[in-house]
Amino acid sequence: MNKPKPLISAILNLNLHPKPLFSNPIHLMALTQTRTTHSDPPQNDAEDDVLCSNPEQTQEEQPSSPSLDETPSFVGSPGKYLTGVSRFERAWAHWTKLGRPKLIVAPMVDNSELPFRMLCRKYGAEAAYTPMLHSRIFNENPKYRSEEFTTCREDRPLFVQFCANDPDILLEAARRVESHCDYVDINLGCPQRIARRGYYGAFLMDNLPLVKSLVEKLALNLNVPVSCKIRVFPKLEDTLKYAKMLEDAGCSLLAVHGRTRDEKDGKKFRADWNAIKAVKNELRIPVLANGNIRHMDDVRNCLEETGADGVLSAETLLENPALFAGFRTSNWVADNEKDSIDGKLDQADLVVQYLKLCEKYPVPWRMIRSHVHKMLGDWFRVQPQVREELNAQSRLTFEFLYGLVDQLRELGVRVPLHQKDDASATRNLAEVIGI
Repeated sequence: MNKPKPLISAILNLNLHPKPLFSNPIHLMALTQTRTTHSDPPQNDAEDDVLCSNPEQTQEEQPSSPSLDETPSFVGSPGKYLTGVSRFERAWAHWTKLGRPKLIVAPMVDNSELPFRMLCRKYGAEAAYTPMLHSRIFNENPKYRSEEFTTCREDRPLFVQFCANDPDILLEAARRVESHCDYVDINLGCPQRIARRGYYGAFLMDNLPLVKSLVEKLALNLNVPVSCKIRVFPKLEDTLKYAKMLEDAGCSLLAVHGRTRDEKDGKKFRADWNAIKAVKNELRIPVLANGNIRHMDDVRNCLEETGADGVLSAETLLENPALFAGFRTSNWVADNEKDSIDGKLDQADLVVQYLKLCEKYPVPWRMIRSHVHKMLGDWFRVQPQVREELNAQSRLTFEFLYGLVDQLRELGVRVPLHQKDDASATRNLAEVIGI
């Protein structure tokens, strides 16, 4: 596989070559003894919920980590993001300290876990969100904490996202992670039925006093800033009032998904960039845009049209984790786009790199299965029998998955990712970062 184009790397000031990842993953449970790995899953777990492991790792290679299961002691005065010279200045100072990242991995349930975040970072992502974590379960269940949230030194800047409807429970969960992230984020945008049943996410839009109390509780008691991710209301004036209320409550950064709670299908409903622009103009804190990001041209257009301080991508990254390095799938290459070339990288390459990261940073097999399906979807459409072989596996192994990639290649399948030529990449990406 050829390395990503050095031109794109230089323009974005990113290292797109394989990065040495030396640190062990941090698990949010008390590791008072060395963690062991096993190749045989416990019999009482569903196969896909078992944590994948690297059989070549030994106990000696996995030294004990400090206890992360207790509430960390405060450094300085709590609530510093609501007091002092100016909370707006503090919000911007923190964002600037992080390098003002523009290219960000959005939170995705079961999909923005550590190995996937690290793959996206390798290909240009400058910050990332964890998957949404359930605050009550996070507090009550050590196994949930240890498997659903892992991180490492290189996994920064990092947003840790929680869903919640109780300020005290949310604060307890947030205190467990605040020393291992750059923002604690509140999910106020999940539109799925599970969020309706659990009374969190976008369904808290019907109870703004509760939303305000969640933000205030964290802002007054944490030593890291609070961020929120929202969807828009059907009426712009309601969206602006909502955003201003969050800012006034202590939110230091707001990510705005430009679709309403009822607009769940991203392919059917276009995100409203005008609404995001209006929010950006209304607030004094950093604002991120979410929606309609399929390739780097969309990144450039979104930043220009909304004035946002960064963009989030979710669904497109699942198919193409190299999006932020300037690669795009063939369905986003126009027939008359003569400046598009074979990027000498494909999704099978990305799957192999992802699997290697999973061996280093174990996650439940269900996450791995989902990513393989997403990244190789175009390939499976050419050879559907290979997808059926994957679906037939009740118990996955790395050996099987590496073999599946080899099988696709032996069948002559290759669906390349595309890039624009050097001149076009220089012009477009330079515009994105404002040089």
